Amino acid sequence: MVKIDKLKVAQRFEKAAQSYTEHAVVQKQICQNLMGLMQEHMSKNSLDHVFEIGCGSGNLSHLLMQNFQIKQLFLNDLYPEVQQHFSDSKRLQWLIGDIEQLDFPQSLDLIASSSALQWICDLDAIFKKCSEDLTQQGYLCFSTFGQQNLKEIKALTGQGLDYLSIESIQEKLIQQGFEILHLSENIETLTFSHPKQVLQHLKATGVTATASQHRWSKQSLEQFYQNYQQFSELDQNGQRHYQLSYHPIYCIARSKP
Repeated sequence: MVKIDKLKVAQRFEKAAQSYTEHAVVQKQICQNLMGLMQEHMSKNSLDHVFEIGCGSGNLSHLLMQNFQIKQLFLNDLYPEVQQHFSDSKRLQWLIGDIEQLDFPQSLDLIASSSALQWICDLDAIFKKCSEDLTQQGYLCFSTFGQQNLKEIKALTGQGLDYLSIESIQEKLIQQGFEILHLSENIETLTFSHPKQVLQHLKATGVTATASQHRWSKQSLEQFYQNYQQFSELDQNGQRHYQLSYHPIYCIARSKP
């Protein structure tokens, strides 16, 4: 089990805050996919209290505000600097800190999260809090990442999170009494023209937050580039492309009446 250092995670993401919005193409697409599923499965459009876990630069938050009539939106993240991505709105309230240590707001109509729950150590406890603090028939809608996520990096460096399987997530939700309206997964592949760009992409999105012990030397970098050949293919023009896999899991669940 990888020990997650929340302080390091916060520092890496804070460092990457400016580049994240530009480089996190997959995370942005995932937010849009999640929003599409929410619109498809949620029966109500106007919501009194909404809580977002791990709002980051606000990709999902802005979609929530555009697509739903929300009276009060509670936003959580590890570090206060994320507030720079939001204009000062009467509807927003901040809960800064480690979600595993915080009390949730009460009587929530919706708890949402995108690309954040994989950083949580005890997901059972979080799902339990969600089920306790949602109103009857309140919604829990999230995306997280599955076991094939960044598999190329894990294969070559041994670094990475311990991701849960979709079956394990389903079981945890059912244990907390959730009704699952939608649960799916897919693999999104990004391609780069050199392994160096893969590392730059990961750094720019803050995803390297687990690699605390990993120090690159000139030699180990060369070795990494060499080994990455196994995750590459040639296009019609004979140009080599290097792949990086993302493995999003999407869930729309509802608390039982």
